[in-house]
Amino acid sequence: MSPPPSGLTRRLWLAMAAAKLGVAICASATSTAQAARWPLVEVWKDPNCGCCKLWVEHLQENGFSMRVYATGNSAVRARLGIPRGLGSCHTALVAGYAIEGHVPASEIQRLLRERPSDLGLAVPGMPVGSPGKDGPAYGNRRDAYDVLLVLRDGSTGRFRHYPAIPAVPAGMRS
Repeated sequence: MSPPPSGLTRRLWLAMAAAKLGVAICASATSTAQAARWPLVEVWKDPNCGCCKLWVEHLQENGFSMRVYATGNSAVRARLGIPRGLGSCHTALVAGYAIEGHVPASEIQRLLRERPSDLGLAVPGMPVGSPGKDGPAYGNRRDAYDVLLVLRDGSTGRFRHYPAIPAVPAGMRS
């Protein structure tokens, strides 16, 4: 350790160094706490599905830890009680909630904050513009779709609506 700069007592210099170190430790702990804020998401998907992989990446980018099973999702969907008509290419489980299809991370985070007594969330089918079915490959188009709250009796209610955004013509893309 180098001696304190001229004009500073050793005690003051050590206090300043400790304070600096304390700030660094707090920042590191905050970053770790933020990363661990959302619980593990388990995902069952078709082993050959590319959009499922992109949805998993979307959740990881939004602070979720993921465990992926490339074994298909039909049996898990049935076990979790998601009605067939709400099916999609992947099914997930997070903190006891079923997540079916391309549900945005922000809606899963809202579900986990609000903690309703319902079964979970679903985005039936694979709407263009939902996470994993978005981006330049789709001309940044987004079809209108709803994130549905799945109730314990299998009925649904709208959790959030996403309006359509028209595709950008190929000649106008940057």
